[in-house]
Amino acid sequence: MDKTISGDIQYDDLRGWLALAERMGEVKTVRGASWEEDIGLAAEAVLREENGPCVVFDDIPGCPKGFRLLMNVFAGKRRSMTFGFPEHLNKWELSEAYWRAYVKEPRIIPHRIVEDGPVFENIMMGEDIDVLKFPAPKWHEKDGGRYIGTGTYSITRDPEENWLNAGAYRAMVNDRKSVGLRLATGHHGYIHREKYFARGEPMPVVMVLGGDPLDFFYGGMEAPYGVFEIDIVGGLRGRPAKLVRGKVTGLPFPAGAEIVLEGYVTPDNLMTEGPFGEWTGHYAGGKRQTPVIDIRAIYHRNDPILLGVPPMGGGADEMARYRAVLRSATIRQNVANAGVPGVERVWCHEIGGARLLHGVSIKQRYPGHATQAGHIAAQCGASAYAVKYVIVVDEDVDVTNLEHLLWAMLTRSDPKESIQFIEKSWDSQADPRLPHDKRAAGDITHSVAVIDACKPFHWRDKFPPTNVPSAEVLRRAKERFGWLLTGGKPG
Repeated sequence: MDKTISGDIQYDDLRGWLALAERMGEVKTVRGASWEEDIGLAAEAVLREENGPCVVFDDIPGCPKGFRLLMNVFAGKRRSMTFGFPEHLNKWELSEAYWRAYVKEPRIIPHRIVEDGPVFENIMMGEDIDVLKFPAPKWHEKDGGRYIGTGTYSITRDPEENWLNAGAYRAMVNDRKSVGLRLATGHHGYIHREKYFARGEPMPVVMVLGGDPLDFFYGGMEAPYGVFEIDIVGGLRGRPAKLVRGKVTGLPFPAGAEIVLEGYVTPDNLMTEGPFGEWTGHYAGGKRQTPVIDIRAIYHRNDPILLGVPPMGGGADEMARYRAVLRSATIRQNVANAGVPGVERVWCHEIGGARLLHGVSIKQRYPGHATQAGHIAAQCGASAYAVKYVIVVDEDVDVTNLEHLLWAMLTRSDPKESIQFIEKSWDSQADPRLPHDKRAAGDITHSVAVIDACKPFHWRDKFPPTNVPSAEVLRRAKERFGWLLTGGKPG
């Protein structure tokens, strides 16, 4: 790919992004769909498709006129647009461009506080608070309720160290004035909450329900401890994000956000949350008593847009697509930062939610190189949560191609000699294989397999050559005989 490609992000909020996507002809509008079933059915039909449209739901029964829901940001040509790159890039080229432009030499630009913004066009407080006005759908048939928070992130402040975190944690509607805040164990928002509760204090929080897609993406990524995700996004854009302060907690949030809930979380205000169709394709988390946000204020723009990003499970979906691009590039940089040379490519496969299965290709330089790369790729900051399998291969293997990756694993590894295990690794509550007794005891850990599928270093020169064609042979084959597949005529 062209290594001179640089990012140029042309929007600052969800409306700006939507205008660009409409200009590309990749947006469809659906009117009159119900939150009870129709929106969830549309998600099932669209979100797994690589080139499915962005869908805007309008005139939703039971919601005020103009209240909308947007679904499927990351598909089609708009994937590249979202990161400020040319439309023609394939998924690997997009991740490579993202790594070169934003990850290899990262920038952090602190946000700027402003006095006012469009998010304050409408303010609900006291008895006016009503979260049920917004088109929160029931996404999956066995969900335990309406999930208003799927394309959402919540901002909290560390009570001891004073740094801000924006984390993507799901939210189920409880009633007019409260929604759940399901925090994943060990994540930064969870650490903040535990610190507040240990001090006997409520945790202030603001939840952004519709905003800049990049802020949401980064809310679901593994930012370094102590770093505010919105400041990382400011670095991507090359300009500071404009934030306003909440009128109740004083916490900052984007001035151009669509919908924001503000309030407090306390240990004794609980609701039954779940089940929810999770990214692993199961209802693994079940029902659980979960602290809720006691909403003290709701802010929203005129004709607000709720962002929906539900996990579909059972295969690649929108969530897996954007996480694959970001996480693959970030793990690659994490491994390089740890001093491992020769890393050619990393790909976090969509089939595992871009978390469970990672392929790493290296140019072997010394004995043990593959083991070193595999273990660090399994336990670095961007990877440790929920990963189960890391497959390390030589540089001639295309790790973005699942069949090619598995072919290398099957033909270049020996099950007894090539697999090492990491025990007590950080797992997710969404893991359906997590035993009930461990879950009940709070032991949210599992094992990880690191598979060395490289040619054995000490006899790699004697390893049988492959009959897989080189890139040049493939090019000539397509050039001369591609017409046999397209129904055309010989060139």
